[in-house]
Amino acid sequence: MSERLTWEEIQERYPDQWVGLVEVEYEPDNDATIKTAIVKYTDKSKNELTRMQIQTNGEVLGRYTTPDHVFQLGVVGYFG
Repeated sequence: MSERLTWEEIQERYPDQWVGLVEVEYEPDNDATIKTAIVKYTDKSKNELTRMQIQTNGEVLGRYTTPDHVFQLGVVGYFG
């Protein structure tokens, strides 16, 4: 997994899952929008990727590939 992919390609190859990205390149006009990256992890949870992001000082970036399908369980539990 060392191929540089666009964000759209990452979403197509790894739908509905957390991925750990490295060497992230952002869109020039928007620091929050990923242009390309290398997928390093596909087998980690959100918590694991968040911990790795903190420990590596942002070298690893965790993202969910289909954000429209994410609903935080904490909110569901709150309303349940």
